[in-house]
Amino acid sequence: MEQKNNQKIRNLVLAAMFLALCLLLPFLTGQIPQVGNALSPMHIPVLLCGFLCGWPFGLAVGAAAPLLRFSLFGLPPLFPTGIAMCFELAVYGTVSGICYRFFPKKPIYIYLSLLISMLAGRFVWGAVRWILALLFGLEFTFQMFLAGAFVTAFPGILCHLLLIPLIVIPVGRFSSSPVATISEGR
Repeated sequence: MEQKNNQKIRNLVLAAMFLALCLLLPFLTGQIPQVGNALSPMHIPVLLCGFLCGWPFGLAVGAAAPLLRFSLFGLPPLFPTGIAMCFELAVYGTVSGICYRFFPKKPIYIYLSLLISMLAGRFVWGAVRWILALLFGLEFTFQMFLAGAFVTAFPGILCHLLLIPLIVIPVGRFSSSPVATISEGR
């Protein structure tokens, strides 16, 4: 029972840290909006939260981060960007947590979990942007979806594919949490 409580506290503390990183990392790229759009710095902590804390924490951090950042700093713009990001990041945190829990704890499956998470999040982002466009008479074409989800974001996608497994793999090895460890093959 005590170990379970310790794990909950650990996950809560880590989730709070990941939320704080969601608020702070965009300052590294915030001076040049094109760089921020290309690197997607808020995505990194949300994906890590899903992997390392589980899907409920990943969902909560992902959904809250854009709203909290807008409330504190006025960015990202709430409509339509921030709303779509709330759904996108919530899906990142949820899917990465679910995939990591159920896939074998081998590096190839961490990459697969990451790819599935990023694709699911980007498709949800596109669906939300399309629904908002329909409801409010905004323009959102398939070309805009491809550009926003893949072309402009390509440097961020590469960054996430390189950085996130480099963090998840060693943390998974040394974690004493129910998040299964790679070295034990759970």
